[in-house]
Amino acid sequence: MHCVRIDRPSDWLIANVYVLADLHIGDPHADNRIIARRVEQIARDPQALCIINGDLLNTALRNSVSDVYGEVATPMQQIDEACGLLLPIKDKIIGATTGNHEARAYRSDGIDMTRLVCRQLGVEDKYSPDGVLVFLRFGKKQAHGCGGGNAGAPQWYSIYATHGSGGGRKEGAKAIRLADMAAIVDADVYIHGHTHLPMVFKQAFYRVSTQQCSAQLVDKLFVNSGAALNYGGYGQAQEYKPSSLATPVIQLEAWHKIATATL
Repeated sequence: MHCVRIDRPSDWLIANVYVLADLHIGDPHADNRIIARRVEQIARDPQALCIINGDLLNTALRNSVSDVYGEVATPMQQIDEACGLLLPIKDKIIGATTGNHEARAYRSDGIDMTRLVCRQLGVEDKYSPDGVLVFLRFGKKQAHGCGGGNAGAPQWYSIYATHGSGGGRKEGAKAIRLADMAAIVDADVYIHGHTHLPMVFKQAFYRVSTQQCSAQLVDKLFVNSGAALNYGGYGQAQEYKPSSLATPVIQLEAWHKIATATL
């Protein structure tokens, strides 16, 4: 498992984690205004962090489900557009992974398009095609408890992100795919994409400390990001439901270990 350690200033009281996933750059139904607005929001937020979670590029190929003849940009143009889009926020990217759309090019010709984007941006060390486990440290704890450690020590969060697969047509099936991430690794926050259904929920969990011979009840936050894709194309042809264009933003507090997300 690819692990990334991120340190941010000790005077941060909160960190806002934005997820860019399922933008489908190159698809004629991609909503470029929403994409630009999300990137601008990240750029303007001084406490913003960003996770790239797959399907940035539509990557329609001749033998893929997407319509190769309907694309508004070639795969190379999609790479260039993504690099230009993300350049202003490259220093805020804390993790990146690929999606099933970019994986088409890898299966067909062995080209990892998301890795090329990350390399161009200088964040390849934060990239893994399978998923990333981010350890984020910032701010100062206010008191004992709520995450352990002494007052004044930095606050730690663990974030596991992967693009995901499957999920089915129904909301319940998509929620199950998101919840199943907890069976992979113990983390504070889980981020999933792919299903285009914006979703947020929490589960309680007893986290074991072998050093202290104790078990602490903690909340785990589960987040499924939305897409930036208007209705049409093969989604409509296959009778999928239209997807909400909203996507959650994650807030992490420093004084106490509290993770929330807003839609």
